Order: sequence, then C-alpha cells, then structure tokens
Amino acid sequence: MANRFSRRKSVAAEKYDPDADEDDDGEKTVIYPKSDAQRKSLTEAVKDILLFKALDIEQMQEVIDAMFEKKVEPGDHIIDQGDDGDNFYVISSGTYDIFVKTDSGDKCVGAYVDKGSFGELALMYNMPRAATIVATSTGSLWAMDRATFRRILMKSANKKRKMYEALLEGVPMLQTLEVRACGNRL
Repeated sequence: MANRFSRRKSVAAEKYDPDADEDDDGEKTVIYPKSDAQRKSLTEAVKDILLFKALDIEQMQEVIDAMFEKKVEPGDHIIDQGDDGDNFYVISSGTYDIFVKTDSGDKCVGAYVDKGSFGELALMYNMPRAATIVATSTGSLWAMDRATFRRILMKSANKKRKMYEALLEGVPMLQTLEVRACGNRL
C-alpha cells in the first residue's frame, strides 16, 4: 500500500537571465506554420489554461507560433512518469489515459477526451514527470518545449520591468527611491 503521507519531491526552477540571452530583438523565433483554422482552434484550447491567462496578445501569439503538432496512435506513450520533463502538451483531438505508479503497479487515475493539457510542470520547473499519459485512440497534440516557453515569458517580463523602471525614473518625485539590495523594486 502506498504511503499517503509521503512527501512530495521538491521542485526548483532553472535559472534564466534574459539580459544574458544573446538572441535579443534579432532573435531566432521558433515558428511552426499553422492554418487559420489550426490557430483558431489552438487559441481556443489554450485560453483557459492557467499558465497562459497572464499573457498579453503578443506573448500568446509567440506561444502559439512556437507550438508544434504531434500526431499519435493508440498505445503511444506521450510522457512517462519519472522521465525528465521537456514539453508541454495541449490536446487537439483523441483520448488519453493517465497512469500513476503505485506499489501494486500502474493505476489509471483519469483520462482526457478531445481536450485538456498536461506537462505544465515541465515548463515551469526542471522536474520528473508525475504521471504517464498513453494515447488510447488516434489523436493530435500541440506541444511546446520548456526552453522556448521560458524564453518568451522571461524576456517579455524583463522588457516590461525595464520599461516600468525607466518610466518611474522619469518621475521627479520618485527619483529618491532606490532599488533594494535583495532585488525587490520599490
């Protein structure tokens, strides 16, 4: 019997310094071609995903551009529990079973049918997969790698922060404020 009081493994985000990223505005942006119908369908599929809710329109378009299609057949293992996380997946079509390893073997704990997403921890943290996802029908997924997602979000957040800092530095009343040593902004 599995210990229901066992602790979760710790997670840690990878370090990424947008200032040190040499692919500045002339960056090699990853764009996978999509039809208008595919873009519309993908936009609809990701709009309610918590991970994407804070994105502005430009960031969302970069994310959609960076997603690539993956066709699957019944029995295909999309991700396997314990493997390193590399991609995030959004389901376009198909059915997928979710398995978790227990002391008594693999246990089916749920399923996706024609919608949903999984692998988000791979985008945020360098953490092994928490479950196995197996296709049970022919289907189609949209995927994005962790490095691309982090680059899009971190570079965008860094640009916005610098823009706001420049704006605040131009306000005479605020010029006496300083940046705290710990990195928090006043």
